[in-house]
Amino acid sequence: MDREQGKAAPAQSPPNLGAILANLGPGYHWCAVTEFLGQVPLLQCLPGSSIRRIAAAVQVRRYEPGDYVAREGEPVDGLYIILDGQAEVSAPANAEEANRPDYVLNKYDYFGYGTNSSDHQVNVVALSKLTCLVLPNQYGHLLQPKTIWNAEDTPEHSLLEQILHLEPLEVDIFRGFTLPDAPVFRQVFGGQLIGQALAAASKTVDCLKMVHSLHAIFLIAGDSNMPIIYQVHRARDGSSFATRKVEAKQKGLVIFTLIASFQKEEVGFEHQAAIMPDVPPPEQARIYLFPFLWYIYGRKNRQLIANQMQLLNLEEIRERRLTDPRFPAQYRNSAAKKKLTPWPIEMRFCEDSASQHKPSLNYWFRARGKLSDDQALHRCVVAYASDLLFSGVSLNPHREKGLKTYSLSLDHSIWFHKPVKADDWLLYVIESPSAHGGRGFVTGRMFNRQGELVMSLTQEALSRREKARGPNPRPKL
Repeated sequence: MDREQGKAAPAQSPPNLGAILANLGPGYHWCAVTEFLGQVPLLQCLPGSSIRRIAAAVQVRRYEPGDYVAREGEPVDGLYIILDGQAEVSAPANAEEANRPDYVLNKYDYFGYGTNSSDHQVNVVALSKLTCLVLPNQYGHLLQPKTIWNAEDTPEHSLLEQILHLEPLEVDIFRGFTLPDAPVFRQVFGGQLIGQALAAASKTVDCLKMVHSLHAIFLIAGDSNMPIIYQVHRARDGSSFATRKVEAKQKGLVIFTLIASFQKEEVGFEHQAAIMPDVPPPEQARIYLFPFLWYIYGRKNRQLIANQMQLLNLEEIRERRLTDPRFPAQYRNSAAKKKLTPWPIEMRFCEDSASQHKPSLNYWFRARGKLSDDQALHRCVVAYASDLLFSGVSLNPHREKGLKTYSLSLDHSIWFHKPVKADDWLLYVIESPSAHGGRGFVTGRMFNRQGELVMSLTQEALSRREKARGPNPRPKL
């Protein structure tokens, strides 16, 4: 069955973009070129802005069968990407006959990039009518952006943008890190794994396709002191949809998996039955989350903490804890010794202390700082933020004095309904309809300030009473 049409369909060859460009003439369609370049694996890890600038700079060159596209020992004037047709690559003439690696270049293959000198090392000959897109050497800087999200040398990137930056090691393999200022909860934060894995997947599809759903499973606790290798598997590439599977690895073990589906924007039926709750706007909401601050700051002096949290951010709450004489001196001294790392997510909560035992939670959030204008990045940011406080809502009805618990995310799913802007306020509406068998289940919805439903989410987590903690605090599954 064809997923995009809903019925069986015969196999179809991809459209001949070379013929399309030939018919369009010198003013070839920029969008068609952008879409084609987005399919080239070499370019997919670039920021979307870089690919669009490359699309505006490339030149179209055509060759007849037998024409030399590049000659051994002669300079090359740019990066050549095969748009249509085939070309043959042959080794230098002085190479031993048995070791000459002649092979064929097809659509999306490239040459002329990464050579150590301006002279080409092999012959490239057209085997058929051949059309190439050529990026002249003067635009080579577009192939070396500052980050996978931003081509410019921006003085300061948002902490979240830095957390979600990955180092491309080779096609479909990336390396991520837990930065010193990134939040950790005894291990790699689950939202970091979701956001970085989605970033890796996003950098293997063309920039016109955006993630519309993802499904993640947490397998082993991540070590925040070690890099994480993300291996992307290209499950499917269609004209409208693409599917990717990502494995996150440490010490050779898969610690996390994610499957994401991407779709090119299209016009279709629309409705929205979900209504955004009637809550105060973020400018009037409270900086309050009793279980959250209880977890971060300790379980002592709970009522004093609760009384001090209205309209304060986390930094201001900490300052009160250091100076308020109503807190015991030992408690204030202990708090002063703890380093406070500003969170990359700013939060405004809509509940007060009377709501702490309800299996629900509403809060506004946004990324701190300015994010690059890349929709793929903004979706990775909200995926990162979606794991904050999510599963903990299932524990709210069971909180009592002296109760110590631990939670561990098991799986996490997100559906993206509309474009999101992660550095503007979003309302996170969380409910827990069930908890049973040591597992808590939560659902979430995210609305923008206009009341549009932009995302739906679910998560299941392991929730247990805490026992005496040994050297490895992670519970056994």
